[in-house]
Amino acid sequence: MRNNGAPNCLFEPKKGVILTPSGEMVVNFAQKMLEDKERVYEEIQELNTKVHGTLKIACASIVGQNWLPKVLKQFVSAHPHAKISLITGWSSEILKNLYEGEVHVGIIRGATDWKGEKFHLFEDSLYLVDREISNIEQVMETDRPFIQFKSDSNYYQEIQNWWHRQFQTVPKRTIIVDQIETCKQMTYNGIGYAILPAITLTGSEKDVYKIPLLDEKNRPIKRDTWLLGYESAFELKQVKAFLEIVQKYLQ
Repeated sequence: MRNNGAPNCLFEPKKGVILTPSGEMVVNFAQKMLEDKERVYEEIQELNTKVHGTLKIACASIVGQNWLPKVLKQFVSAHPHAKISLITGWSSEILKNLYEGEVHVGIIRGATDWKGEKFHLFEDSLYLVDREISNIEQVMETDRPFIQFKSDSNYYQEIQNWWHRQFQTVPKRTIIVDQIETCKQMTYNGIGYAILPAITLTGSEKDVYKIPLLDEKNRPIKRDTWLLGYESAFELKQVKAFLEIVQKYLQ
């Protein structure tokens, strides 16, 4: 601040320092500088202790509809300053998003040969679901259609392998729909039967038979769900925080 030669304060022996108008301006300015410095310091400290930034996730649609929302609810509650960007699709599309660096983490279904960081989330069984069929043998006796939903090749091949191993033939009638939720609702309404993963079955379904699919050794056929990402992504504060929430949720 420029001083044009005018004193900023006057001194009277009995009264001490008396500020002139220009002196008051200097003091007020200095006080404001100190307050701003303290505020900036507090904001820097807050940045160091709180989770900020955008968490970018690509997730298999089934998981995004049935599992992820509960986890994200906890994440948002614990880290309100963080943002979320979510893409859903087939597992093959999720891997493409990861390879191209469009997301921090991917959540996929089925087996994976991912070479980066990989965390197993859960596994769930596959069921033949229907209102009328109560055992596998009845499948070849019914004329009602097999309702299928479009999925990635990995899941489709798994179902095909089970079907041919079990029946050595193809379904008599087939209806193909684009979404798993459509498939589920058509099945619940008695239009036909379907093969659905346990993650989509809430347990609230009434008057519906759920027959577990078994492999050649008579063990339940299950689908794995994985959380994938590059090591560098897991060093980001928002990704670390998300992984911590996921691990707590699974426990």
